[in-house]
Amino acid sequence: MARDYYGTLGVRQDATADEIKRAYRKLARELHPDVNPDAEAQQRFRDVTAAYEVLTDPQKRKIVDMGGDPMDNGAGGGGGMRDPFAGFGGLGDIMDAFFGAAGGGGGRGPRSRVQAGSDALIRMELTLEECLTGVSRELTVDTAVLCDECRGSGCAEGSSPETCDTCAGRGEVQQVQRSFLGQVVTARACPVCRGFGEVIPDPCRQCGGDGRVRARRTITAKVPPGVADGMRVRLSGQGEVGPGGGPAGDLYVEVEELPHETFEREGAELHCTLRVPMTTAALGAVLPLETLDGAEDLELEPGTQPDTELVLTNRGMPRLRSSGRVDGRGDLHVHVEVEVPTKLDAKQEELLREMAALRGEEDHTVAGAGSGRGGGLFSRLRSRHR
Repeated sequence: MARDYYGTLGVRQDATADEIKRAYRKLARELHPDVNPDAEAQQRFRDVTAAYEVLTDPQKRKIVDMGGDPMDNGAGGGGGMRDPFAGFGGLGDIMDAFFGAAGGGGGRGPRSRVQAGSDALIRMELTLEECLTGVSRELTVDTAVLCDECRGSGCAEGSSPETCDTCAGRGEVQQVQRSFLGQVVTARACPVCRGFGEVIPDPCRQCGGDGRVRARRTITAKVPPGVADGMRVRLSGQGEVGPGGGPAGDLYVEVEELPHETFEREGAELHCTLRVPMTTAALGAVLPLETLDGAEDLELEPGTQPDTELVLTNRGMPRLRSSGRVDGRGDLHVHVEVEVPTKLDAKQEELLREMAALRGEEDHTVAGAGSGRGGGLFSRLRSRHR
């Protein structure tokens, strides 16, 4: 008796090719051996796969519609089931192309025991003055260095590495599995040699076969002028020595700039605040100012107003370019803050009132207010906050 291929897939006899494909995919997801290991489910999966092959082949489907069974091998009407993947175009060969045949090559081979070392990071605190001039400083670092006993080989004196017996030097072991797609070969690093393809039967007593040991050493770090907080200076080849005596990584020195009691830094520009009494701002003065380059005379013009900004050119920080070269210096910005007295004795109050009378300010109004010429107090405030 011919098998009911339409019933196996759960589709009507007039089902379209797309409907047959959707039905097969749905059942395959439910019955796949990797999802449902039950023996009955595996048999149903083979039946579903065979039905899909028949109904997607126009000639075979025509035989089914005529009441025949294209899968019948002629051995008793109910004929045996042939390999459901016989007509799928060599899936086994395709899987071999991706994963390699059992016992075949196709692997990546052993990896080298000599590996590059990691980079290291150390922080260095610098004052603003040291950032200005640059500094050369000795640093103590604790990193992996080359083992002086085996010189990186990892072997005790007079011994040498041997080929791993487990993987025969390939560095990997293979496992062959059979699935509905055919033969699949998976490879993983050899658990004995860890993928190196060789073992060290007599490791170095000092490094234990790693080819490196940890040690504390002193190096000299040269930091150029103009560095700022968070910048890193790279010292090539001063980092961690790699496994197997591999080349060392780099050491990065990260600058941590300490706050300054007078100056605030914005890139190459420096800022500071100068607080002066109102009498000094009114009369003017020459004041000593301690810059990073030494003491300088700062001339304050008579009638200096609050929030006046005085700029001293080339008194800021060096402009450090990405190439490491210094391209001039920034400026020093002095922000004037006028201090108004909060307490006056009788004599001081009398003198101020006398000055106010002489200036015509005893009525506490601002000259020019509302006149449209000077703008007045409120127009000045609006202009500042616009």
